[in-house]
Amino acid sequence: MSRAFVKETDSEAVEELPDRPISTHPNIVTATGLAQIETEVARLQADYTAAQARKDHVALASLARDLRYWTARHASAEQAPPPPDAEEVRFGTHVTIVREDGRRQTYRIVGEDEADPARGTLSYAAPLARLLMGKRVGDAVTLGGQEVEVVAIEVTTT
Repeated sequence: MSRAFVKETDSEAVEELPDRPISTHPNIVTATGLAQIETEVARLQADYTAAQARKDHVALASLARDLRYWTARHASAEQAPPPPDAEEVRFGTHVTIVREDGRRQTYRIVGEDEADPARGTLSYAAPLARLLMGKRVGDAVTLGGQEVEVVAIEVTTT
């Protein structure tokens, strides 16, 4: 009989999803970033258990993939010490820049998984962050043909 006429069960129809790509950069995180990873692993474990109880094979495939990713990120996480001062842009500092067009932006330099530029966090591996690392107030860098000046550096506990 042709497979076209055989009803598959849910468990047969769902294949394991491919792993999410993991960055080749070191997994440096802030204390906040490490806590976010731990929270995500715990949430995914709880959701996976609930999906098992419901026998929801589609959800299990997605949750298993995400759990593999976040478990690997937790295992490779290297928590960076807080920056010692605000003398220069470092991992964990807040840096305020002014662009040529007058736009003023503040970012905290963080790990890749905790980065969200719209919320003011920038991955240390991002081109702008790489250019700013080691710079001091008054220093300028060029990105995409535009000059960006460092106008403030702060260290906070969050």
